[in-house]
Amino acid sequence: MLSLEGVIEEIKFRNETNGYTVAKLHTSDGLVTIVGYVPFINLEEKVKVEGEWIYHPTYGEQLNFTSLSTVVPSTLTGIEKYLSSGLIPYIGPKTAKKIVEKFGLESLEVIQYNPERLKEIEGIGDKKLEKIVKAYEEQRELRDIMVFLQQFGITVNYGIRIYKKYGKDTINIISENPYRLSEDVFGIGFKTADQIAQKMGISIQSPYRIEAGIKYIIMEHAGNGHCYVPKEELIFHTSKLLQIEDTLIEESIRDLAIKGNVHLINEGDETLVYYTPFHVAENNVSKKIVELSRVDLEEFNVDVEKEIQKIEEEEGINFAKKQVLAIKESLNNGLIVVTGGPGTGKTTTINAIIKIFEDLNLSVVLAAPTGRAAKRMTETTGREAKTIHRLLEYSFMEEDIPFGKDEDSPIEGDLIIIDEASMIDILLMNSLLKAINPGTRLILVGDVDQLPSVGPGNVLKDIINSGVVKVVELDEIFRQAGESMIIVNAHRINKGESPYLNEKNKDFYFMTKPQPNLIVDTILDLCKERLPNFYGVDPVKDIQVLTPMKKGDVGINSLNKHLQAVLNPKAKEKSEKQMGDDCFRVGDKVMQIKNNYTTEWKLIRNGIEIESGEGVFNGDFGFITDIDEEDRIIKVLFDEEKEVEYDYNQLDELKLAYATTVHKSQGSEFPVVVMPIYWGPPMLLTRNLLYTAITRAKKLVVLVGEERYLSMMVKNNRITKRYSSLDSKIRNIMAIF
Repeated sequence: MLSLEGVIEEIKFRNETNGYTVAKLHTSDGLVTIVGYVPFINLEEKVKVEGEWIYHPTYGEQLNFTSLSTVVPSTLTGIEKYLSSGLIPYIGPKTAKKIVEKFGLESLEVIQYNPERLKEIEGIGDKKLEKIVKAYEEQRELRDIMVFLQQFGITVNYGIRIYKKYGKDTINIISENPYRLSEDVFGIGFKTADQIAQKMGISIQSPYRIEAGIKYIIMEHAGNGHCYVPKEELIFHTSKLLQIEDTLIEESIRDLAIKGNVHLINEGDETLVYYTPFHVAENNVSKKIVELSRVDLEEFNVDVEKEIQKIEEEEGINFAKKQVLAIKESLNNGLIVVTGGPGTGKTTTINAIIKIFEDLNLSVVLAAPTGRAAKRMTETTGREAKTIHRLLEYSFMEEDIPFGKDEDSPIEGDLIIIDEASMIDILLMNSLLKAINPGTRLILVGDVDQLPSVGPGNVLKDIINSGVVKVVELDEIFRQAGESMIIVNAHRINKGESPYLNEKNKDFYFMTKPQPNLIVDTILDLCKERLPNFYGVDPVKDIQVLTPMKKGDVGINSLNKHLQAVLNPKAKEKSEKQMGDDCFRVGDKVMQIKNNYTTEWKLIRNGIEIESGEGVFNGDFGFITDIDEEDRIIKVLFDEEKEVEYDYNQLDELKLAYATTVHKSQGSEFPVVVMPIYWGPPMLLTRNLLYTAITRAKKLVVLVGEERYLSMMVKNNRITKRYSSLDSKIRNIMAIF
């Protein structure tokens, strides 16, 4: 094996995703082309490479290296270039220059052995120092680990994530059981872990492999909203995935049950296989639902009819019968559900309930599943509403996500109102109900006809279907709401009736375009020119493109690239960062696509930090405000005041969000919604998806496409069954309560 030493003079090509690099190495014998996989390589970096000569028919002789190590520089110029190369995050060219000017030839020794002295450099405080020290230590370990990982085809970005999870134990852990990657590392699924395992020579009948395959199928079902999988269905899909005998899978299911990873329930001739946390959550929620519904409550000394009449006179309104019923039931029940479509007066009803409770000197707590939904609740009630996570005072720990509020430290309040309850999955509902003491009243508000939660469970619908909880369905559309075609059409669609299209001077329009390229061109024109010019709306902040799917000509992946090009085009004054197929640019609208409980945020108002905390959640919208090459971070502002910093290796948690799926838009409202109406899988082109999409709009809906697909969606009342037993569990517990 040949060994060469030299300085990287030019990087001809670099794949940011997998680390494949073509570079020119300046050696004592002249320039040499080197090719290979390397996690980090920078211009002017002195390296030692080992490999074999190969001949490329176009580019000639090259050294295909299998290992590359950094040779620490010994001159001031070399040290400065080394530090400013980007090798150590948070040290860019300016900081590198300051360090070398201050510490000279001892610069690297100071960083390694006496890093506290870096605070002598202007601009380096405790927080930045901590990041530099951590990054420097990681770089030293990471290179060897990356060489190990890349022989199995693991990309640089995932390699960094794996290292952050396992640290110096990475090689030992993966060598023993590579299937842990699919459970522990975001973005690495079973199939990738299985490919690694096969390259390592692990048997296709390995217990590790079978158990990982079973868990993968269970979690894939959970991703589609299921709390359990029927055993026969689980065996069928696992056998198809692993290509092994059913008996081996059945044995592994029993082993997982013995270990407590899954829970088996016999229901008639069928066995249900639960992921254990979902089983525990369903049991806890069903018990607490019955407990809250049947608790003996203190009676209030209040004339409800008089209070309602007083509110009607003050607000100049007349409550519908169902609204009056909801107000009364909120006083008489420990738990009620208030549901109804748009324009049926949910907000007016809730505001009346809040006023009555506050007039009785009782405390009211408001919350919603997402930041945007909580913000909207604050705007419509005039009182602070929090996200459920924030209400529960979550705090992250290594192996769990504990909440500060639970049965031992319950939420303090006489009445808790939760809006957008259709979005709550079984795990979050379990955590919420744990923190509510019997005697505290709870009102769940939501539109049961919207799409269910992204996470597992069918919570709101199951609670309603149980027949145990008092449910008030508001069904009268008020006069002012009835003037809106958005609201009229939402109710028509919900009944399976065709919407009214293109009524003059209204807020619901359909533009016929028969081909996907024409649909895309029209959407771009609407967002960039026509809607901003005619309605005076901001093309980025006020208009949201919603689509049923991710892929295809009118899917979010394609639409986002087109929309970015016209709404936030490339410009010299705008910093940008390319990550694989995605390009992030200052000014871009983005979305967080996974729950991250450890990411720190700062609440900024008028340029002043007034609060800080942790946690950014799946579906949160934000805007990129800064891209800092020096510190290798992107700053994103969520909800107009919550600032989050992302390291470059976290960017797979962000996606452009000029267009997003209807599912991801739940809990949000936008002044204007634009939606392509075109062919797609029948399981996506459904009535409740269309209903959910148009009810996200406050002022205007514009649909673009073919009416036949609109008609297909209205007629397609296919609601995919979710495997959930919450409703029956509630009834069973009620029977013995």
